[in-house]
Amino acid sequence: MDKLEKMFELQEQLNARIGVHTHDLSEEEKIEWILKYSRAIHQELAELVDSVPWKWWKKQQHFDEENAKIEIIDLMHFVISTGQVLGLTADDFYNAYLKKNEINHQRQNTGY
Repeated sequence: MDKLEKMFELQEQLNARIGVHTHDLSEEEKIEWILKYSRAIHQELAELVDSVPWKWWKKQQHFDEENAKIEIIDLMHFVISTGQVLGLTADDFYNAYLKKNEINHQRQNTGY
């Protein structure tokens, strides 16, 4: 099992422990969980932003690199969960990433 597959497996176990079985959701429940996870992603992203000095008007700021790393991991938990709600497997996720990465490189090659 590769690392991404392991992450998907562990996230599925954690979600099940919490009471969320992403593979058995109705369309209405999928919408509900996509919204919940999207809001959580939004909040974790805000916490990541707060880990770096972004207030240009403030002289005393601290870059909390360790917290920034934690927030990235929190984001991954919710990104994987959202993917699972949508029926993505680790292989699906990986293949979609490769495809999109290729498109992004093509865009850079054409001055996008």
